[in-house]
Amino acid sequence: MSGFGVDRAARRIFTGLLGQIRGGTLTVTDSRGTATFGTTDESARPMHAAVTVHDPRLYARLLRQGSVGLGESYADGWWDVDDLTAFLRLAHRSLTRTHGARDRARRVLAPVVDPISRRRSPDRQRDAKNVRAHYDLGNELFRHVLDDTMMYSCAVFDSPDDSLETASLAKLDRLARVLQLGPGDRILEIGTGWGGFAIHAATRYGCHVTTTTISQEQFEFARDRVRSAGLEHLVTVRADDYRDIHEKFDKVVAIEMIEAVDWREYDTFFARCRDLLSENGLLAMQAIVVPDASFERTKHATDFIKAAIFPGGCLPSIAALTAAANGSGADGAGGLELVHLDDIGPHYGETLRRWRANLEQAQDELATVGFDERFARLWKFYFSYCEAGFDERYISVVQLAYAAPGWASAARTAPSRHLELIRR
Repeated sequence: MSGFGVDRAARRIFTGLLGQIRGGTLTVTDSRGTATFGTTDESARPMHAAVTVHDPRLYARLLRQGSVGLGESYADGWWDVDDLTAFLRLAHRSLTRTHGARDRARRVLAPVVDPISRRRSPDRQRDAKNVRAHYDLGNELFRHVLDDTMMYSCAVFDSPDDSLETASLAKLDRLARVLQLGPGDRILEIGTGWGGFAIHAATRYGCHVTTTTISQEQFEFARDRVRSAGLEHLVTVRADDYRDIHEKFDKVVAIEMIEAVDWREYDTFFARCRDLLSENGLLAMQAIVVPDASFERTKHATDFIKAAIFPGGCLPSIAALTAAANGSGADGAGGLELVHLDDIGPHYGETLRRWRANLEQAQDELATVGFDERFARLWKFYFSYCEAGFDERYISVVQLAYAAPGWASAARTAPSRHLELIRR
């Protein structure tokens, strides 16, 4: 079959699938005309998007590559849409109906598939390469996208009128309350980012912070930022893998870092955290999560984010993290117990909208330092893809606290002085 014939056949199949859209309507215009698909459902807050197809090869690419092809073809300029986030929210609404069956199938296969998948050996060079592929794109990019805190994680908007910086600081203070930070606390941060948490914890709460990253760009930026702030007596920036740190700390924090840890390494991550914590220690995490029922499916799947944005990434579930934390004790020592859970997912859509607006505003300036139009379109799709997932509650983000045995025991005897324990 000729390329033209393949494209035409793929178009027929794809437009047939578009007939299953629910919760809104999609208008598609290509060289063969204009058609509208879908149905509205008032209970689902119906949406509409209008797509213009510029390249007929799009349909075959979508059938072959799914969300990877969707995002890459948008970056390549094969199609445009009047409201990218609305279009992706419609896609989520339509695909969600298939998740239950696929989730059940994956859970049935897990006893066979997981032992085979676990044979993959740990590889620190691979882990570092994956992290640097995203975070070493250049500090100039992130300066333009993020606010002055340089926090690259979900902010918390106490008011819709809050600036992104105000909301980022509110997130940091919320984590500080989870960790019960105070003067003299010895903190380890796994995943420095650009130093926002470390500087905030030192200046506002008087903590001694050791923060570590395997991104060279982040390491240099955070080190210089700490020096400029005159905080070298309170903040130590290290370029080490967290597995190579052996001191003891009162608190450990990891802010949207666990997504870079492969699911096969969760036991290693929590065992290391358990070893790093004092007996009365506390681990706080902010993590993007998938529903517990979907984890067996999503951990094996390759979507647009894994293929084009975060190579090697894996979104955990709360149950998967907690199971690994509970089993983190060695030589008979108790593991880490979940003692706090706060879902802040509704704030991520707004965070992503602010980042996307910053990116679009800075597009011309970024182009002068090597971030061309294709990159801008790829990242616009990335932000909208995530925004749609959070707004549709397909994914969420949570703040979690896991306590070492001594902390949990103290909490039971003096609950007024500690976070309320989550009862299993």
